[in-house]
Amino acid sequence: MTTRSVSRPRPGARRTIGLVGGLALAAVTLTACSSGDSGDSGDSATASGSGSGSSAEKLSGTVTVFAAASLKESFTSLGKTFEKEHPGTKVSFNFGGSDSLAASITSGAPADVFAAASPKTMKTVTDAKAAKGDPATFVRNQLEIATLPGNPKKIATLKDLTRSGLKVALCAKEVPCGSAAQTALDGAGLKLTPVSYEQDVKGALTKVELKEVDASVVYRTDVKAAGGKVEGVEFPESKKAINDYPIALLKNAPNAEAATAFIDLVTSARGQKALGQAGFLKP
Repeated sequence: MTTRSVSRPRPGARRTIGLVGGLALAAVTLTACSSGDSGDSGDSATASGSGSGSSAEKLSGTVTVFAAASLKESFTSLGKTFEKEHPGTKVSFNFGGSDSLAASITSGAPADVFAAASPKTMKTVTDAKAAKGDPATFVRNQLEIATLPGNPKKIATLKDLTRSGLKVALCAKEVPCGSAAQTALDGAGLKLTPVSYEQDVKGALTKVELKEVDASVVYRTDVKAAGGKVEGVEFPESKKAINDYPIALLKNAPNAEAATAFIDLVTSARGQKALGQAGFLKP
């Protein structure tokens, strides 16, 4: 039987093989770690990017909005949506006649956003250089006659408001709804002396709700918001007295970033849908 000799590595060679093997293992381990670190780093970068994105979008503080009285219901709803989507924020509203709101802003009242019921009242603010950038028209509104439920006086036209003995309330002429009503009356060649002039459209509507007058000329959005408390009567002359509603970021806005985000919500598809449901016309 032939015996084969087995070659044994020399002690030095054994050490060399061990060293090579160790280096190879270290290289594999290092590669694996690098690969893992790279993945973690990518995740971290993504998370960091996400975090910084979220951080950039993280809004806080109060947004003060001066808005026409006719926007009360729709803006209040949009304000709640904004607060829900941006925890840590609060939207504070000051609703009223656009002319008085504009006067307050130009007198230095702290506010972030102004939403007016007419370009004329917005011009008061832009002329005073109190707005930042150009105002944007975001909706329009049309007049209606508000009567008591059931329309007991059988009011069917704008001319009917001039009947003897009929008590009518109008918005003050310097207020957008009052100016629009006067435009409609002038266009129809009608003269009307109301029993009262109100400082905003809600005041004119309340006169009907309290049965202090038989009718008032308000916006159709206000008739809709009142539900069954009043009944609306459309009249063709209103089509020639439609008001554009502009909105603007104010120059000295205390919370400009959040204010801009609120304006973005108002002008977004979601905001437009909510305003459309309230009865506003598209810009």
